[in-house]
Amino acid sequence: MRARGMTYDTGFVMQGRTSREHFDPAVVRRELTVIRDDLHCNAVQIIGGDPDRLELAARAAAELGLEVWFSPYPLELDPEQILALFKDCAERAERLRRQGAEVVFVTGVELSVMSRGFLPGGSPEERVEELMGRPERRADAMRELGVRLNAFLRDAAAAVRECFGGRLTYSSIQFEQVDWTPFDIATFELIRSAEVADRFREAVRTLAQGPKPLAITGFGTAAYRGAGDRGGRVLEVVEYDPETKAPVRLDGVYERDEAGQAAYLSELLEIFETEGVDSAFVFLFSLPGYPHRPDGDPRDDLDRAGLGIVKLLEGRRGLTYPDMDWEPKEAFAAVAQRYRRS
Repeated sequence: MRARGMTYDTGFVMQGRTSREHFDPAVVRRELTVIRDDLHCNAVQIIGGDPDRLELAARAAAELGLEVWFSPYPLELDPEQILALFKDCAERAERLRRQGAEVVFVTGVELSVMSRGFLPGGSPEERVEELMGRPERRADAMRELGVRLNAFLRDAAAAVRECFGGRLTYSSIQFEQVDWTPFDIATFELIRSAEVADRFREAVRTLAQGPKPLAITGFGTAAYRGAGDRGGRVLEVVEYDPETKAPVRLDGVYERDEAGQAAYLSELLEIFETEGVDSAFVFLFSLPGYPHRPDGDPRDDLDRAGLGIVKLLEGRRGLTYPDMDWEPKEAFAAVAQRYRRS
C-alpha cells in the first residue's frame, strides 16, 4: 500500500459537547510521533468536529512528515452547517498544503446516517432503520438517497475546490452509491462482519479495480470476544447516558480479547495490502470516553468495547510509554508489525 495510515481523533462535537475533553498540543505531537515512529505509519487521518483542533493536529502531523488526511467529521448538522464547516477547514488545509505538506481533504464521513437532511430520523440508528427496515422499498430508498447525497457532494466538492488545491475524497458507506466524478480518490468505510467475511476479500479486490485509487477508512473492532463478527454493530454492547450520549457501561459481561482485535486488524491489512488498496487508515489510535478499568465490575471496563489500539488509563501513566496515560494493546503491535513489513 502507498499510504499506511492511522486515524487520530481530535474530538467528536455534538450539541456543543466534545468527546475529547483534554487536548494538549504537546500530547498530540507526542502521539503523532508514536504513530510515525513506532507504528510505522506514513499517513494519518485527522478527524473531529473542531476546526482549530483539526488544524493544530494536522500541522503537527505535517511537521513530522506524515501525509495528512484532513477530515472534518460532522455530527447531527444540516447541509448548510456542513458546507460552512467544510469551507472553514478547506482554507486551513490549503494553508498547510501551500507550506509543502501532502494533504488530502475528506469532505465528510457517512453523511447520510451521521448528519441531518439526507434520511429521515433523529439519530443514526433511526436513519438506518428508515433505510433498511422495509425490504420491499429498500432499493427505491437507496436510489433516492443516492440522488440527494450526490447532489450535496457535488456542491461540497465545488465549494472545497474554490479554496483547496489538493486531492479530494469522501468517506462513504457502500449503500450511499457515491458518484466519484468530483473526487480524486474513492474511499469506503469498509468493515468486515461475520455475514460478509466469506466474500470480503473479493469485494475489496473488485473495488480496487475501479478507475480511481481506493482508500479504506473506518475499519476496526473492539477488544471483547466476538467483536469482529459484529462488524459495524460492535458498539451496540454499550449503554449511553440518554442526555449527554456519553458511554456509561457495558450492557453485560464480555470477555476481554485483545488477541482477537489484533488478529482482526492484521487480517484486514493483509487483504488490503494484497488486493490493490492504495491507502488504509486503521480506526483508530484511541477513543476518549472508553477507559480501561481492570478492577471491579467488568461491565465498567469500557475499553473492552473501545476501538482504540491503546487502552486509556485513569489517574496513572503507562509502563511502555511512561509519559502517556495509555498503554498499547496487542493490536498496537499487530499493526506495527504489518506496517513494518510493507
